[in-house]
Amino acid sequence: MNTKIYTIGSLEQDTDKLAEAGQILRDGGLVVFPTETVYGLGGNATDAEAAKKIYAAKGRPSDNPLIIHIAEPRDAEAYAETSALYYRLAAAFMPGPLTLILPKKETIPHSVTGGLDSVAVRCPAHPIAHALIAAAGVPIAAPSANLSGKPSPTCAAHVIDDLTGRVDMILDGGDCEIGLESTILKIDCDVPVLLRPGGITYEQLCAVCGHVEIASAVIGQLAPGERPLSPGMMYRHYAPATPLILVRGERAAVTAYLRERQAEGCGVLCYAEEADVLLPERRIILGHRDDPAEQAQHLFTALRDADAFGAPTIFAHYPDEHGMGLALCNRMIRAAAHTVVEV
Repeated sequence: MNTKIYTIGSLEQDTDKLAEAGQILRDGGLVVFPTETVYGLGGNATDAEAAKKIYAAKGRPSDNPLIIHIAEPRDAEAYAETSALYYRLAAAFMPGPLTLILPKKETIPHSVTGGLDSVAVRCPAHPIAHALIAAAGVPIAAPSANLSGKPSPTCAAHVIDDLTGRVDMILDGGDCEIGLESTILKIDCDVPVLLRPGGITYEQLCAVCGHVEIASAVIGQLAPGERPLSPGMMYRHYAPATPLILVRGERAAVTAYLRERQAEGCGVLCYAEEADVLLPERRIILGHRDDPAEQAQHLFTALRDADAFGAPTIFAHYPDEHGMGLALCNRMIRAAAHTVVEV
């Protein structure tokens, strides 16, 4: 497949590129586009065959549900059974990095939802994403635009590396602001359940919903035979090619452990505050220790860059599990295939 790559510098000046991308989606093709979270691999969410193309392009299991992206919160009415809680959450967080799981309508094929009778709905805040949905005139089913299992793409270069020749078009809109996929909340049940943490934190959700349960698979593993209810719940996900191991313990002990592993030829992801006591070789600074949002923004790029070390293993801190740290922990524990060392 010949993949067209367009840089979108101005929505006003690049309307022809967006119109072409919209036509590709209506015709059943695939377009990669930026969002505020990560880049998405988009197809027409009402087209069962387009969903199959998405799974094929990613090499993704077809029982892993896709998220549908809409231009305005009220557009969900055509594709899902909404509720008063949906609109309270929409008023608080949409457009933005929140995905809500609702009972689906027949307008969305089961190939999009992984065979489930629910559908994941999101209204992205990124202006290019919003303009593309409008140009297409259809909801866009879009997982992250990477090969399945690899770190999600936060810039067009990552997408080009993974998907050139697998999609019809890539829209380059620069670096993503948040760097982690959207928060996913299941609300078609008595008590809302957090399935994937992201830019909207557990604490923010509780402020709107009251009580919110956290699914055991956010940090733990799916039970044998258990189906994923949302993207990002698989055992090993977001992973670099090099094995990743997380290190948990007192700060000084973890830093000392990272330095020892570095001296043995391993790579490390570290905090800015400890960079001066680690070797400059095979070291990537993830961000400041007490700024999980900064760490989140850099995580997937850091995991991809660490592969270039050619090291046998990469070591990184086990994140704090509060606020945005829960989202970091969710991604990193899966990237590490739940491998954690206590020091």
